Amino acid sequence: MTRSATITRQTTETTVQLSLDLDGSGQYDLTTGVSFLDHMLAHVAMHGLFDLTVQASGDLEVDAHHTVEDVALVLGEAFDQALGDRQGIVRMGSFEVPMDETLAAVAVDFSGRPYAMIDVDWSGPSVGSLAVTLIAHFFRSFAVTARATVHARVLYGEDDHHRAEALFKALGRALDAATQLDPRRGGRIASTKGKL
Repeated sequence: MTRSATITRQTTETTVQLSLDLDGSGQYDLTTGVSFLDHMLAHVAMHGLFDLTVQASGDLEVDAHHTVEDVALVLGEAFDQALGDRQGIVRMGSFEVPMDETLAAVAVDFSGRPYAMIDVDWSGPSVGSLAVTLIAHFFRSFAVTARATVHARVLYGEDDHHRAEALFKALGRALDAATQLDPRRGGRIASTKGKL
């Protein structure tokens, strides 16, 4: 069974082309026009062992908002499509990542119910070329189209780059754990309802 998706989203503000293979080896090719977003997506792919290609262009002369939002929406849609009816997956995954002085945690549930809770105190208005407000927006947008519950929290830390990087590494590892096929399930859906 191939668990992959290729999606294109085109609006008057952005064009996003994305390919995802859940059972990859962590290979990535990322060009969004927002360098720090590329850096964060690389961590999701590498630490989640997903093969991920993203080519995006957007109205960066305005700001990065539309590009970040649409990349997150397409990435979530790709996870949703690649998981199909979600039969046999572990469904839930969580991971804590230390990065020097920072500790971040992300928990994911592919429940079919989009929800996101983000708890991070940032020191400044941006990290790299990315406004820190867009990081929470990325997580929320991803949760909507992935049809997943996502909780992301930085427990402590001092450096905003470390806070963001630990969050995205934790996201990759939590997604990897949640999307694994559990052989004990025999293809059954991990829900008392029998449907996600």
